[in-house]
Amino acid sequence: MTREPSFVLASRGAVVAEGVHTAFPKVAEARAALASHSAPIIVGALPFDMTKPAALIRPQSIQFLDALPDWPLRQMPGVQIAEALPDPDEHRARVASAVDRLNSPSSGLHKVVLARTLRLAADGPLDARTVLHRLVSADPAANGYLADLTAAGGGYSGSVLVGASPELLVARRGDQVVCAPFAGSAPRSPDPETDDANGAALAASAKNLREHQFVVDTIRDALEPLCADLEVAAEPALRKTDSVWHLATRITGTLRERSITALDLAVALHPTPAVGGVPTADAADLIAELEGDRGFYAGAVGWCDQRGDGRWVVSIRCAALSADRRTAEAYSGGGIVAESDPDDEVEETTTKFTTILAALGAAT
Repeated sequence: MTREPSFVLASRGAVVAEGVHTAFPKVAEARAALASHSAPIIVGALPFDMTKPAALIRPQSIQFLDALPDWPLRQMPGVQIAEALPDPDEHRARVASAVDRLNSPSSGLHKVVLARTLRLAADGPLDARTVLHRLVSADPAANGYLADLTAAGGGYSGSVLVGASPELLVARRGDQVVCAPFAGSAPRSPDPETDDANGAALAASAKNLREHQFVVDTIRDALEPLCADLEVAAEPALRKTDSVWHLATRITGTLRERSITALDLAVALHPTPAVGGVPTADAADLIAELEGDRGFYAGAVGWCDQRGDGRWVVSIRCAALSADRRTAEAYSGGGIVAESDPDDEVEETTTKFTTILAALGAAT
């Protein structure tokens, strides 16, 4: 049996890294290694809370391929949901509490993203490459990813994050920058008429459009000082994954300084209101209060080379597999604004769990 890669990002081709030459739990050290050309490329994952250690590495080897390698795929063991954290009733209560705060005249909070976790138990070891392959096969348009989290130290040794993100945080090629933030969602349906109606309703939803605009405005504000010109699509477009409709806005720009790398841009933009909230600091405080440490869920996964080029995606639709691959934690969140309904928010997280639970073969 060949070992798992240390990093994969599959998006119109695949970047596949093997082994670990140097670990960088501190982002500043990874930036320095790129700037000094002592590391030709850095790959890995950023945590949601950037005060926590990152899982960035200089790999021993890396390949840029047209598609995922033809790995030996493994039969999936049985997987069951062992625990929901919080359970749906508690999530409703958290959403209701957040809505009260959002509607309070004394609160400066405009949006917060609240998430749930499902703890999963497997009858045998889970193979991360097989899970990734299933994710990419189910939704080839998504950004499939796998990141060994060992570099973060502590309890992350041997664990791996695997998922399929619909959302590009940022890509840089030369002086060109592209972002494609997602926010606002609706469930897909196997019935074509219902599916189209769900998408159309999302595009017309004042609540979802407002939630989406928070994200676009924040990213524009972060990029304007860094870009000589910035183009923001006039209105969001509908994008679909295997289980969810999303609103997405394409943002492009030209960097003022070529010294600003893809990793610099990822750090400057993360966390966007798509996974955190508005204002960022207030939302992060509430998330920490209600959820605790999110780890690498709602962080970013990607790569940056010594030229500064790279690609980073938002680490959603994912699960962290334990070192023994016998357990996993799957994550799902949704944006809460003043108009949010607690029942709808539970339903939204349940829908968003579908992607990773299907790939894991979890009984629901």
